[in-house]
Amino acid sequence: MIRVGVVGGTGYTGVELLRLLLRHPGVTVSLITSRGEAGRRLDDLFPSLLGACDLTFTDPAEADYSACDLVFFATPHNVAMREVPALIEQGVRVVDLSADFRLRDVELWEHWYGETHAAPELCAEAVYGLPEVNRNAIRGAQLVACPGCYPTAVQLGFLPLLEAGVIDTSGLIASCGSGVSGAGRQAKLGSLLTEAGESLAAYGVAGHRHLPEMEQGLASMTAEAIQLTFVPHLVPMSRGIHATLFAKLTSSDVDLQSLFETRFTAEPAVVVLPQGSHPATRSVRGANTCQLSVAQPQGRDTVVVMSAIDNLVKGAAGQAVQAMNLMLDQPETTGLEGIALAP
Repeated sequence: MIRVGVVGGTGYTGVELLRLLLRHPGVTVSLITSRGEAGRRLDDLFPSLLGACDLTFTDPAEADYSACDLVFFATPHNVAMREVPALIEQGVRVVDLSADFRLRDVELWEHWYGETHAAPELCAEAVYGLPEVNRNAIRGAQLVACPGCYPTAVQLGFLPLLEAGVIDTSGLIASCGSGVSGAGRQAKLGSLLTEAGESLAAYGVAGHRHLPEMEQGLASMTAEAIQLTFVPHLVPMSRGIHATLFAKLTSSDVDLQSLFETRFTAEPAVVVLPQGSHPATRSVRGANTCQLSVAQPQGRDTVVVMSAIDNLVKGAAGQAVQAMNLMLDQPETTGLEGIALAP
């Protein structure tokens, strides 16, 4: 039985991670930590987990990870980079769901996050945890940086086109919408029902922290330079991401539908919809699945890809469990077989 610890299990990503781990047949959750909730039972904070777990939160300063085979960090940025080095020295394997180790360029990370990185030496060692690209590297990794939610939807959508070299990489566009849970569980004015409800609004248009992560990942798929315009939107729903991606085709004889179906035919977490169908966030709610469709409107030279994921599952906790399974020689889909919720 795999013994895991969860650092920071009090946010939406943390409780989603625990929901998946507690029903994983090969996992025992032996430790959950929180400074603010130390001593409180998990199922008191999250009644949805009543009957599934009787653990209480431990103060991180008192946590003993020595019995853990793997530790997840479901924390805000700048926490993992301070605590992970000690775990690495102890030989504990780590999956970090925060942004601390996603960027290999430390100076770029410091520019976007506005502080000095506490463990720059680990940025080059961390494996970027997108299984559809880095599956073999994840298997042998000690530290996996779990991709962000927007970057997951965007990178999977552009992946076949970039690998095939059939688009102009200098003018990629991603227009994306996210549910409010993507903003986290903290009380924020913009996340209030009366602020976010019955409204659709763009944000971070001048620059968003996920942009350098996307460009880094997309660049790894091609030898060409990448230039991406990314515009995120807040959508009045609790969870889900829908990405509409645009690129100019450089080849006129490519069978786009076949290209996508062939690239993802063996991928357990990606579904390419039939030609003429379009993905919807409701169709992936609660599932570790990315649904994709591809189109060439009016037969012109613009290709449009639509990508839908649950931001808390394939965009975070589910992908983290997928990485854990690979790291610890479990079948990749173990604990992730759940079908999407409907309605």
